[in-house]
Amino acid sequence: MHVNISMTIRRYIAAAVAVIFIFILQSTLFKAVSLADITPNLLVILTSSIGFMRGRKEGMFTGILSGILIDLFYCDVFGVNVLIFMYVGYINGIFNKNFLPEDVRMPLIIIGASDLIYCGAVYVLRFLFRSKLSLGYYFIHIMMPEMIYTILVSIIMFKIIYSVISVFDKIEKRSSKKFV
Repeated sequence: MHVNISMTIRRYIAAAVAVIFIFILQSTLFKAVSLADITPNLLVILTSSIGFMRGRKEGMFTGILSGILIDLFYCDVFGVNVLIFMYVGYINGIFNKNFLPEDVRMPLIIIGASDLIYCGAVYVLRFLFRSKLSLGYYFIHIMMPEMIYTILVSIIMFKIIYSVISVFDKIEKRSSKKFV
């Protein structure tokens, strides 16, 4: 029992560190290399990947932390991004049963869909409710370019996240064998 609790705490601490690191990357380096003011949504990639690889609970946890950071630093209404990212992590966690490490297409499709869901939810919650009805413009100039850029970056980032998670899994297996 003690081993499972410490492994769970380690996983959540690692997820928190990853979210903070990715948030800093997204807010600094990737803002500097934006294309036509479009940056890839690294936090969507991370939340989707963790949910897809680890399941609903860890996906939701990662999503909540990601949303908190976005809301704290970039939004005037707290909680909108927390909810969106939480649902993105949860929905991706549903697909955990279909996770195959050698299949790269499924994660890319899921990450692209997650980014579209995120952008669509942001549009509805932040623009549509304020009577800004230019969905076509928003879709063509914001949603699609961001989704494409996010998918391209996720090709590399998903492999890195998978490698880091694999290392953590090996460490957990070794430490659990010590206590058995």
